[in-house]
Amino acid sequence: MILGSASPRRLQLLAQIGIVPDDLRSADIDESPLKAEAPRDYVLRIALAKATALGAERDDVLLCADTTVAVGRRILGKPESRDEAADFMRLMSGRRHRVLTAVVLHQNSKSRTRLVETLVRMRPISAPELERYLDIGDWQGKAGAYAIQGAAAAFIPWIQGSFSSVVGLPLAETAAMLASAGIHGKKVEA
Repeated sequence: MILGSASPRRLQLLAQIGIVPDDLRSADIDESPLKAEAPRDYVLRIALAKATALGAERDDVLLCADTTVAVGRRILGKPESRDEAADFMRLMSGRRHRVLTAVVLHQNSKSRTRLVETLVRMRPISAPELERYLDIGDWQGKAGAYAIQGAAAAFIPWIQGSFSSVVGLPLAETAAMLASAGIHGKKVEA
């Protein structure tokens, strides 16, 4: 089994369900949204593009995923600067947003996909709180400028849906997809 991701979070999530990939690969693709592309279409396209770019041998099982944050139709990718991260956090402050994760399982020249959507509510964030959060730097390299398992957890009073999907890989859905390919978790050491 190959994990097509450079994300340490996805590797850790798989380990939680006893899955240890035989290989790790990272796809170098353009992740820019297309003009007027809907967030659901975008995240599915990117996950499939990762699987296509990496390719797989006939007997390989390749698992790829992509996660994005959306406020309405606006896609919030990984911020390129502190200012952009601040803009993202101000946009989500005091309102709900969606976190979309698309999972692709490629095996025997066929791809299966699953899209998981989770609603996340972010409480209002004051200017001093935002500055402290930005100073921590936890926003770097994170879709939507936050990691729910990091410092931003203090801003999130509730979610509706899959917590692990917001982290980067919906475990229940991924485990079912892998089981259908004959891959099952092994005992997790405590």
